[in-house]
Parts: sequence; structure tokens; C-alpha cells
Amino acid sequence: MDLALVWFILLAVLWTGYLVLEGFDFGVGMLMPIVGRNNTERRVALNTIGPVWDGNEVWLLTAGGATFAAFPEWYATMFSGFYLPLLLILVALIIRAVAIEYRGKINSEVWRSRWDLAIIISAWIPSILWGVAFANLVRGVNLDENHQYSGNFFDLLSPFALLGGVVTLLLFLSHGSIFLALKTDGIVRERAEKLAKRFGLFAILAAGVWAVWGQLAYSRNTWTWGAVGVAAVSLIAAWYFSSTKKFGFAFIANAVAIAAAVVFIFGALYPNVMPAINDPANSLTLDNASSTDYTLKVMTWVAVIFTPIVLGYQAWTYWVFRKRLHVDHIPEHSELTFSKV
Repeated sequence: MDLALVWFILLAVLWTGYLVLEGFDFGVGMLMPIVGRNNTERRVALNTIGPVWDGNEVWLLTAGGATFAAFPEWYATMFSGFYLPLLLILVALIIRAVAIEYRGKINSEVWRSRWDLAIIISAWIPSILWGVAFANLVRGVNLDENHQYSGNFFDLLSPFALLGGVVTLLLFLSHGSIFLALKTDGIVRERAEKLAKRFGLFAILAAGVWAVWGQLAYSRNTWTWGAVGVAAVSLIAAWYFSSTKKFGFAFIANAVAIAAAVVFIFGALYPNVMPAINDPANSLTLDNASSTDYTLKVMTWVAVIFTPIVLGYQAWTYWVFRKRLHVDHIPEHSELTFSKV
């Protein structure tokens, strides 16, 4: 198999890992004021992601670095064309990291409420903008003959792209509520269980419209209907399992739906990596956007050696912090205590 195609598939795997894992981080952040009516309840919600959120971001760093190394032309065009939304995502991720670390440094309700607001906003912004960005990749953008983005910011805000933002928002809200139902107990869990059913239904409706629209209007391959079908069945299964309070199965089904969505996005692109909607001849493809074979070979060996180590460490982290959290587990004078009980 051509190494450019191998790395195109590996990028899809990296984005799947990022969206599945960071998706519930964003969901928990957005749901903090809903499932947590006081400081202790909000700390329960935040402590569910406390030990893992920074590790989940590694998937994004790896995906970005792999894109830069394997497809430098794609990286350059995408990051220059999508500069403003990607900058907003980066700023939001930085603010979230600071907010999580700083909210408990001063014993003041005003201090904590301001950092909580920062966490909430910094979860909403990427949840919407990631969907907008991926929808624009599927739809295509304006590229000139040098494969440079020739549109403006408002060209990225088409109805299809905005619907994509709504889809990722609802998927992450559903994913986060299911995760909270799995990781908490007591009143926080009860609220999360109710939210999981509601957001799951909305996600089915929005994702169904977006996926069918994208397949009919923009997909370059008919086999991606299979990915659309898998995503639809998985979302329905996630909603059913949430309704019957089988949240382990619901989480797996939601993760499969996100993975199927990534397969649809990358499958709809292939053999392009960045389609030109104004002139197909200007599109970036696997061939004209990829690095040399030597670079791809070196990257492949590095990935073979280090990927199992990273996966093993992250799996161990989730195993250590696998227990449910309850308000009784939160110490009175400690903010972010990553409880193992």
C-alpha cells in the first residue's frame, strides 16, 4: 500500500481518538453548570476528566504534527485558510487548561465562578468550530492554482458548515452526558442520565441531516454510504442504551458513531485531502500534498515503536481512575482531587 494512503488512514485514526476522548471532555465542560448546581457538584463533574483531559489532547498534537510531516502542503493550506477558527480553538484550549488548574487556587466563590465560566466557554467554542472546520473540508474551499486558500472567513460559514458545527456540538454534549452517567453517582449522575437521552435524540436528527446532505452533495465516493449507515445505527443504539440506562454500551455506541463520522469525512475527501470547490484542478490530493517516501518511511517506524507505549500509558491512566465519583468523595478544602474511589 502507498505510504501516503497509509498516513491518510492513520490521520483518520488519530482524529478518531481525539474526537472520541476529547469529545467527552468538551461535553463535561459544557454541562458543568447543568449537572452541578453548587461548587461541590461542579467539582465532581470536573474531577471525572481531571486525570485524563491533558492526555486526551495529545491526540490533537499528534494529528497536527503528523499532518505537518506527512502532508506539508495540506497543513500549510489548511492552517492558513482556517487561521481564525483554528486560532480561536487554540486560545480556548489554552484558557481551559489554565482554568482547570487555577479554579481552586483561591478559596473564593467569585474566583471559582469566573474560572468555571472560562471552562464552559472554552468547551463550547471548539465543540462548534471543529464541526465547522471538518464540514468545510468535506464541502471544499476556494483554492488558487498554487493550492492556496483564496476565500475569506465568511466563506467558511456556509449552511452546511454551520450545521456541521451544530452536529459536533450535540455529539459532544451527548458523549459528555453519557460519560458523566458512567463516572459519577448520586444527583450528578441522575441529571446526566436525563441529559443523555435528550441530547442523544437531537444528535440523531442533526447528524442524520448533515450526513445525508454531505453524502449526496459532496462525497466523492459511494462507499461512504456505509459509514453514514454505521453512524446512524450507532447513534440510535446510543440513545436506546441511554434510555435503558446501559451507559457502558451507550458510550461504546457513541464512540463508534464518532469513528464512523471520521471515516465518512476522510472517505468523502479521498483521493483529495483538500478539495477546491471553485476548480477541481486546484485541489490538494494525496499525491501533490504528501512528503517524500523517505520521510513517510521514517514516520512509519517512529509510529510503530512509540504508539503502543502511548496507548499503554493512556489505558493505564483510565484504569487507575476508573471508579465513580460522588459528592461525598470531594474533600472540603481541596479543589481538584482526582479520587480513585
